[in-house]
Amino acid sequence: MTTHAPDLLEVPASGRVLGRSVLRSEDRALLTGAARYTDDVPCEGALYAVFARSPMAHALVRSVDADGARAMPGVVGVFAAGDLGRLRLPPVEGSPGVFARPLLAIDRVRFVGEPVAVAVARTRAQATDAADTVAVDYEPLAPVTDPEAALEPDAPILFPAHGSNRAIRVDGVAEDPGALEDAEVIVRARFVNQRVAPVPMEPNGALAIAGAGPDQPSVTLWASVQAPHDTQRIVAQVLGLDSAQVRVRTAAVGGGFGGKIPTYPEHVVIAWLARHMGSAVRWSETRTENMVAMTHGRGQVQHVELGATRDGRLLGLRVSVIQDIGAYASEAATLPPLTGLMASGPYRIPRIDFHAVSVVTTTTPVGAYRGAGRPEATWLLERALDMLAAELGIDPAEIRRRNFIPPEAFPYRTPTGASYDSGNPGRALDIALRAAGYTGLRQEQAARIGRRGTWQLGIGIGSYVEITGWGSEFASVEAGDQGTFTVLTGTSPQGQGHETAWAQIVADTLGVSFDTVTVRHSDTRLVPRGEGTMGSRSLQVGGSAVLQASVALLAKARCLAAHLLGRSESDVRRLDGRIGVNGAPGLSLSWGELAAAAADPSSLPPGMEPGLRAQADFEMEDSTYPFGVHVAVVEVDTDTGKTKLIRHVAVDDCGRRVNPMLVEGQIHGGIAQGAAQALFESFVYDEMGNPLTSSLADYALPSAAELPAFVTVPLATSTDRNPLGAKGVGEGGTIGAGPAVQNAVIDALAHLGVRHIDMPMSPYRVWRAIRDVPQGGPGDCTRGGGTWSGRT
Repeated sequence: MTTHAPDLLEVPASGRVLGRSVLRSEDRALLTGAARYTDDVPCEGALYAVFARSPMAHALVRSVDADGARAMPGVVGVFAAGDLGRLRLPPVEGSPGVFARPLLAIDRVRFVGEPVAVAVARTRAQATDAADTVAVDYEPLAPVTDPEAALEPDAPILFPAHGSNRAIRVDGVAEDPGALEDAEVIVRARFVNQRVAPVPMEPNGALAIAGAGPDQPSVTLWASVQAPHDTQRIVAQVLGLDSAQVRVRTAAVGGGFGGKIPTYPEHVVIAWLARHMGSAVRWSETRTENMVAMTHGRGQVQHVELGATRDGRLLGLRVSVIQDIGAYASEAATLPPLTGLMASGPYRIPRIDFHAVSVVTTTTPVGAYRGAGRPEATWLLERALDMLAAELGIDPAEIRRRNFIPPEAFPYRTPTGASYDSGNPGRALDIALRAAGYTGLRQEQAARIGRRGTWQLGIGIGSYVEITGWGSEFASVEAGDQGTFTVLTGTSPQGQGHETAWAQIVADTLGVSFDTVTVRHSDTRLVPRGEGTMGSRSLQVGGSAVLQASVALLAKARCLAAHLLGRSESDVRRLDGRIGVNGAPGLSLSWGELAAAAADPSSLPPGMEPGLRAQADFEMEDSTYPFGVHVAVVEVDTDTGKTKLIRHVAVDDCGRRVNPMLVEGQIHGGIAQGAAQALFESFVYDEMGNPLTSSLADYALPSAAELPAFVTVPLATSTDRNPLGAKGVGEGGTIGAGPAVQNAVIDALAHLGVRHIDMPMSPYRVWRAIRDVPQGGPGDCTRGGGTWSGRT
């Protein structure tokens, strides 16, 4: 599904392997079924836990009667909030403490699927039956599922002690009340960036094992998470333990997409149960549980005003965002600030006024989902820009070209405070348009309109810039006496290919064979610290730490070799799999020989620590800002509203590509998820707060049959913000693809008078928008929730 298929290397020999498409070393276990996921981790005698969940969106909990459940065959215990000491997760930074989520519901439930009690039994079936038998006396309360309705004065209040549903207000990103005062033309719109579910292949799950002796942790928790050290910290904090008493490990993680960043109440409950019962306890979600219990993504209502001159030069942007965070404050608190930070996109917008408010509703909590606040910014800007182009009669590609930040302006600081490191969006646009055949597509589009057929052609552009890379990361590299190398990393992959890429970095730096390098991760007892894998950060932060540790190890090896060979360190070089004197074959030592010598203190030069090992902590001083342009081509049947994505071109900058094949995989997955949100996905509730899309029979996910072959064209701009020169790529495909697909569908219908359709652009929604076009001139027009207006 790509126009670029670099030569693949199965097991490269020593030498330059950076920048080569090395086959993933992780895949053999995955493809043969040898890989273990959380529910596959063996643990003889483990008990099974199943949660009793609320069937109501909002209610008081008058009582929980578990006596009947406790008396059932095989049941070992049933527990409610009081049994756990009414424990809560720590409050999210920046949110009032009243929003801190209980492990099990305390006095009130706030969304369908909230855990109220947990049953533990000798088999999963027995635990399921017991959980179904728990009798909860609910007193129904009025729900509120719409974030705008939640702000109304008469809305049901989820947290009476707080007094309103307003959780967090975001000001200060960019405040400029007069941002539009010089505009000659203004377009205004209301966009809905709908709620979606992450739907990882592997639902949430955990296995907790109580410590059996003083030299063991109090509890070992196997969990399918993206940030094991963060889970360790939270579990320890809630249970009143020192972090060293909690060991968190992951097996293979079957996808995350942001939904496995949080530490869930269920994780802590399973750890509590293991310690309380002195037995191992395991838990695994069903798919329906996962759909209502794992955090959802997006969930923004955006009010946008974009001002420009009559010739299409952008002058100002005003944005007001209402962020639905669901029933409790979670990672969603960070989404509006990221949306505001990236509101300028790849364009020169002199003045920006951005404000946001996060609102609680009686729905599943919202968290990070691939892109996490940045796709939302790109969507609102790219839609408004297309509307402006339509108002002014300017081609969508041309209006972007007129407003792109020129390459000579980098590094560039936006009005929202983002510090772009490097970029050339105009070049990316030219490449994308050429690869898509833009001129020919516009000619074909005009011809179809002239023929008055039902299948119309639409071309959409999505230009973006995103923020990636933050924080610090740990890595160590150690040489063994058999000539092998072990890497420890604080990153925690869920399919990204870290084991392959990190081995490439080590092999390239040390001049050794790729297959001698083993990468270990996702174990808090083995790896002393780490911030995990999320936010397109891993290569530039974790990979840079691996590079620095490898460089330090090479320096130590040269020093040791010079001492053992009786030569000056300046004479010693990295040779083909050995360290020695260049041009003197007899004066060299293998890595295995050096490792063996390093274990003998008598063989070391003065001041050198035993062991051939080095470690590094790399910290990003500032983030990187990759960019790109996507062009989507669709066909839309104006009789039925059916849409087919027939071509998709992606030009994505991610700096240096350590493994082009891994990059392509990330871009392909990102495009699929961006297109899926534009055309198919939406998590829906009825007016009583009941989820209507809680299974894959109701929640629309595309298969490969709904997607075309992707045309990807590599582009790299250098960055000096990490030693690898890399930028993030895990989310760029989603950020560019979604707006391009949405713009393409609306472009296909523009000649009919359609100005906007909110996502997902289902056949019915498209059909309805066509038939709701008002007969007459321009003005305020509602299109599936969106509003468009022009002003001169």
